[in-house]
Amino acid sequence: MPAYNKADLERRMAGAVEALKHDLQGLRTGRASTSLLDTITVEVYGSHMPLNQVATVTTPESRMLAVQVWDKSNVGVVDKAIRSANLGLNPIVDGQNLRIPIPDLTEERRKELAKLAGSFAEKAKIAIRNVRRDGMDSLKADEKKGEISEDERKRLETEVQKLTDATVADADTATNAKEKEILGK
Repeated sequence: MPAYNKADLERRMAGAVEALKHDLQGLRTGRASTSLLDTITVEVYGSHMPLNQVATVTTPESRMLAVQVWDKSNVGVVDKAIRSANLGLNPIVDGQNLRIPIPDLTEERRKELAKLAGSFAEKAKIAIRNVRRDGMDSLKADEKKGEISEDERKRLETEVQKLTDATVADADTATNAKEKEILGK
């Protein structure tokens, strides 16, 4: 049975791009978006849970997020989690609700966020290259076992490289779009 599996490589590379897009969603661009709080986890009932499992997040206005905490005893913990998430947000507690005004981004903060988007992209590219390396290694193993010829290995390596290049381009496209959005261009 050949070790090389093109569908598996495609799935893993696509997974790296999806993870990148999810990370990029969490970056603030000056507009309120419920996905801004997706990366926040809250320690409740003895375990870490995503914010959306203990509260409802809505955008009542373009520059305001509203978080309605379901259990009154968790309001303080949710408030603390949002403040310590390093997003530059300061919730206003109002009973079981938290109102979060989205402040204007300073030029310096925009540059920091753009840099962060770049580091997310670099992590994704490393993951993509690791998948590429796994594919190349399995092709060499298949050739060594005599399951494919040298010509077949070279043809498939070209295929893996094309897949890698296309996936890296997808990651770059997503990152460039987010950087433009952050920098307001």
